[in-house]
Amino acid sequence: MRNVCVLFLAALLLTTSTALDAAQQNALRAGAAAVDITPKVFPLDMPGGFSANMAESAHDPLYARALVLDDGQTALALVVVDNLGAPPDVLEEVKTIASAKTGMPPDKMLICSTHTHSGPPLSSRTEPEKAYRALFIQGVAESIVQAHAARRPAAVGAASHPLPDEVFNRRWYLKPGKMPLNPFGRLDTVKMNPGTDPDVLDRPAGPTDPDLTILSVQDAKGRPLALLANYTLHYVGNPPRGQISADYFGEFARLMPSRLRADTSFVAMMSNGASGDINNIPFTVTRPPREPFEQIRIVAQKAADAAWFAHRKIEKHRSDVPLDMVQRKVSLKYRRPTEREVAEARAVLAVKDKAEIEKLPRLAQHYAGRVIAAAERREDSLAVILQAVRIGDFAICAIPFETFCEIGLDLKKRSPFPLTMVIGLANGRHGYLPTPEQHKLGGYETWLGTNHVQEDASVILTDNLLAMLGELKQAK
Repeated sequence: MRNVCVLFLAALLLTTSTALDAAQQNALRAGAAAVDITPKVFPLDMPGGFSANMAESAHDPLYARALVLDDGQTALALVVVDNLGAPPDVLEEVKTIASAKTGMPPDKMLICSTHTHSGPPLSSRTEPEKAYRALFIQGVAESIVQAHAARRPAAVGAASHPLPDEVFNRRWYLKPGKMPLNPFGRLDTVKMNPGTDPDVLDRPAGPTDPDLTILSVQDAKGRPLALLANYTLHYVGNPPRGQISADYFGEFARLMPSRLRADTSFVAMMSNGASGDINNIPFTVTRPPREPFEQIRIVAQKAADAAWFAHRKIEKHRSDVPLDMVQRKVSLKYRRPTEREVAEARAVLAVKDKAEIEKLPRLAQHYAGRVIAAAERREDSLAVILQAVRIGDFAICAIPFETFCEIGLDLKKRSPFPLTMVIGLANGRHGYLPTPEQHKLGGYETWLGTNHVQEDASVILTDNLLAMLGELKQAK
């Protein structure tokens, strides 16, 4: 009888030990890191406009900020980089390097750009640009490697808080007779950034998303480890001229440790939401003049406050959350100009007399060149990467476009998860993504050469993302 009891106790201890080991293996671990990717070699032409905008120095640092989550079965990386929009080939190189050093599959890595318009280019036309491209690739990869190496027991929570004050739809209907010709010599129904004249403005052409959403990560002792935020705001702008800047995204990251009383190892990051038609200009209000960088500070402070309020709403950080990430490559058709549009573009480009050029609509020759480029493009389709992430009852949709706000709102509303974050400019940058209804209204974001893919692309991508979210919901 005694031997039977001993054997029973031994079996019980073994079973308990095995259960504890399994629980420990499945318990969440997390690591975060921030790597400085500020350019070292200047001058650099900051992209994002129609004329040269040369930077000779950096006003504030640029970073690659990475968060790695691991539940024992799945490890995934969420990375935010201070850049206008990194192209897919650059990000594929980053992921290949990081995968080789961590063992994480590249399709479990989400890398998004903040879309700061005062960031450096990732081309290789000049020696400073080549140097920066190399620095960027190594720095972003290193942020993933460091975050992976820093994994430790952790818990997560998510919430949102409204910050409606700083988001404005930038596409407007104008009063009769106030619409200027577009670059193609035609009249749109709505105009981007129409100014603040009340005699011109009628009403905005779309909604805004007021919510600032956060994913909060704490260590085993309840200390802040990392925070991923998301706000549907394009960028703020107006840093000191001629200087690189991370815009409000970087200033938010600098402020958040003080909001949460975190130590120096804490990493905060702000991602760009579905903000393709949203900016920080209050068109019906006259805002007092701001010194360079002042409005960036104002928005960042309000965003940090909103993130703090959202953090207070989290009742409990949990370590027993399942993780998963699914990725799809979706093929979209490139837009093609009609024969009439090509003929008109060639006629515009044929104008050489300076006085005659000045009579053309604004940016006419610029967009005529884009029309010809679209007509001569050899490829018929573009393969884009979509990602959907599950972190317990929290989900993320990642889209490689400057996505219109109503698309993000629609995904949040129809998602099977209680709280969903929509991140734009993720895993690439392929231009604007309007809805079919917004295409009918025209305007900058819909012009051929600014928008590159078929006019129902948003419907195709939304359908795919909802299906991917459904897969995640049913998987674990």
